[in-house]
Amino acid sequence: MAAREGLIGTLFIAPWLIGFLVFSLGPMLASLYLSFCKYDLHAMQWVGAENYRRLLTTDPLFWRALQNTIIYVAFSVPLGLAGSLAIAILLNQNVRGQRFFRTLFYLPSLVPAVASSLLWLWVLNSENGLLNHCLMVLGLSHRACPRWLEDPVWTLPAFVLMSLWGVGGARMIIFLAGLQGISESYYEAAYIDGASPWQKFCYITIPMLSPTIFFNLILGIIGSFQVFTSAYIMTSGGPGNASLFYVLYLFRNAFEYFKLGKASAMAWILFAILLGFTVVQFKHAKRWVHYEAAHD
Repeated sequence: MAAREGLIGTLFIAPWLIGFLVFSLGPMLASLYLSFCKYDLHAMQWVGAENYRRLLTTDPLFWRALQNTIIYVAFSVPLGLAGSLAIAILLNQNVRGQRFFRTLFYLPSLVPAVASSLLWLWVLNSENGLLNHCLMVLGLSHRACPRWLEDPVWTLPAFVLMSLWGVGGARMIIFLAGLQGISESYYEAAYIDGASPWQKFCYITIPMLSPTIFFNLILGIIGSFQVFTSAYIMTSGGPGNASLFYVLYLFRNAFEYFKLGKASAMAWILFAILLGFTVVQFKHAKRWVHYEAAHD
């Protein structure tokens, strides 16, 4: 009977298992092997760690792409977390039209990445874009307005600003769920003790929400390191490689230069970087992430 149940269970999970082996694990192992080869779709030659050595020592664009991506992550992730949390707190208030406002803030995250990139091309246009028009209404002259996607100095800030377009998406919903999971008894006790709203936020909301912040932080870093679509469509890595992000450079090596071995090496370096960031976060999480103790 046990053997029969085991066989039936295996048959039920077989479609998923086959899909995982063919479409996930198989390509991962193939890319790991390719990362040690020189492969341009015509001939495959084993070169050992040569792809990694060249990327780390002789390829300036690799370091430029990594630098751009790290700067983007360093600004977009904290701003995105703060924005998502702020919106979640506002939408957690018991006000009239609550469902309407929740839907309104969530709508931008439903816009496809390509469509939003085309929209932001117009918003960030230096001549007749909406953003510079608003700056001129506020009193800034046309010459003083930033040339967002044309000046290398302003390109990265433009992409960081664009990343805030989706603050009302999944992270906001996760924060909202976390806020609704905090017991009102904590706030009632703080109110009786005379705590101010800011003290409630610092000593109740943030500690109780720290596991949710930690979860969104990890996902935010992983997602931001993989920024690609907006840079590919809006600037193609320019001007002057100012928006050459890591995954965009990986894409170019794989599908424009057909250096599949080099691209595979870049993919595994990215995996190592993300794994390192995640391990460090988990190591230091005990210092600031607080879990509510379970009571019988």
